[in-house]
Amino acid sequence: MVQGAGGEGPSRAAAEPGFWPQVVEQLGTALMVLDPAGRILDVNPAAERLLGRAARAMRGVDAHEMLHRDADGSTLLRKRCPLLQSLADGTAARGEGDCYMRGDGRLVTISWSASPLMADGSVKGMAVLFTDATVDHGARRERAAYTSALEDLNERLTLIAEITDVLGQTLETDEALARLGRLLVPRLADWAAVDLRAGSGQIHRVTVTGPGGRDAGLEGGREHLPEAAEKDPSPLVRVLNGGPPVLRQEQHDPGTPAAPPGSPLSALDSDFLRTVRATSVITVPLSSGREITGALTLVRTDPAHPFDTADLDVVSDIGRRVGLVVDNARRYGRQRAVAEAMQRNLLAPLPQPGRLRLAARYQPAPVGSQVGGDWYDAFELKDGALALVIGDVVGHDLTAAAGMAQLHGILRSLAWDHTEPPGAVVDRLDDAMPAITTVPMATLVLARVEGDPQTGPWTLRWTSAGHPPPLLLTPGGRAHYLEAGQGVVLGAPPVTGASRPNATLALPPGATLLLYTDGLIEIPGSDLDTGLVRLRRHALALADAPLDTLCDGLLARMPPGSTDDVALLALRLPTP
Repeated sequence: MVQGAGGEGPSRAAAEPGFWPQVVEQLGTALMVLDPAGRILDVNPAAERLLGRAARAMRGVDAHEMLHRDADGSTLLRKRCPLLQSLADGTAARGEGDCYMRGDGRLVTISWSASPLMADGSVKGMAVLFTDATVDHGARRERAAYTSALEDLNERLTLIAEITDVLGQTLETDEALARLGRLLVPRLADWAAVDLRAGSGQIHRVTVTGPGGRDAGLEGGREHLPEAAEKDPSPLVRVLNGGPPVLRQEQHDPGTPAAPPGSPLSALDSDFLRTVRATSVITVPLSSGREITGALTLVRTDPAHPFDTADLDVVSDIGRRVGLVVDNARRYGRQRAVAEAMQRNLLAPLPQPGRLRLAARYQPAPVGSQVGGDWYDAFELKDGALALVIGDVVGHDLTAAAGMAQLHGILRSLAWDHTEPPGAVVDRLDDAMPAITTVPMATLVLARVEGDPQTGPWTLRWTSAGHPPPLLLTPGGRAHYLEAGQGVVLGAPPVTGASRPNATLALPPGATLLLYTDGLIEIPGSDLDTGLVRLRRHALALADAPLDTLCDGLLARMPPGSTDDVALLALRLPTP
């Protein structure tokens, strides 16, 4: 026999007298050995402790009669004992939830596993291992509760992350709140309602989402918000007046008259809760930290699944996040309105010199995007030429609008009484820009249309400071971009000794010149060349239309997805 270097091998150790009795004695799991008739041959100490009985008192006794009981403590019929059935069949078996009677008269719920003891092909008895299922079940319940808590926490964190991500995708309040409702119902609630502060101290119920989606029939209510000093039982009123989040359970018994509301707003909220048959309600403020902009109300309708304090914490967090979004959207909206008004007011009326015709359009960026610094201008110069300008200031909102106003005024002053080429005027504008404006960078095209406004002929002189090229439509269905005269953008480092290029072109009678900003040709997901080809195609299709129709048509044919504003200036020369 080969032995290990440290001493006796395992096979010899197992064969030593007393080895297996020691294993049984030290086994932590209860062990009971039965003879073929179901009598107890022996038990180990773990079984003595679990059953509260000494081994000598159990040996030779019928195990079923001594131990096995029904859940109420009564003796169980032998034919209903699965352990005796497995002994009779000579097969292994398992059991869960059986009751054994301890020596002190208490019942213990056990889990057991039995294996037949075979010799010479016949069953000589049964070895039964069993444990206290009460302890096991408690541990399992504890593990299950812990796992459930982790899953619930993960679900809540995931929901908050999704809400934060979705709300951050738009600055448009109605769209943000509609998206919020779709996330909350049905994952966290059966109904969700949002009330926002409106003008004149009113509260406006702007969105209600239920099991079927958005419910316009429950939206639109407007009521005055009572002062905080006024007594009002409504949690909605208290929350809107600066109170803490509220968790409450509702009972709407048809046979019990509703409590009289404290205000019309309280009545509006109570009617909503009765209509949706609320049983559990959470109301939290929408707060940005600066002010309370509204309230979020979540409703559950199943009495078996009410909200709890953990839900209240989650919804309160959501309320803070939504409050920031609403506050940002409102501040952005005010800035956008001011910027757009400033921009429109600075776009001066167009002259109509002689037989030349001008048309222009300014289209702000779509709601949810920022207004840029696009502008157009047209004015008659001292020498009788017509100046045309299209420009785009880098930046957005009030900053860009203010910068546009500065360049607009300075350029008019520099160009008014100078007959020099457009490139020289723009060079002087570029020199002045860092000293007397807040504009870091801008693009523009400055052009002079020279010639008698009644009879012509007309000559176009222009320069471009990094701006998209003008588009010229000529009679006969031709269109081409004027790519000459291109120089660097305003604000770029100057090139020593270099002056801006100029370009000159004779304009044929009946021609149409289009100056535009990049919002007309730049669409997310599309390259610049594609946008230029698309503009040329649409312009040719509209070339014979009246000038106003041409401008409106080009804007209408822009593909969806643009996030920039657009300025467009069109000049049409008369036909002979």
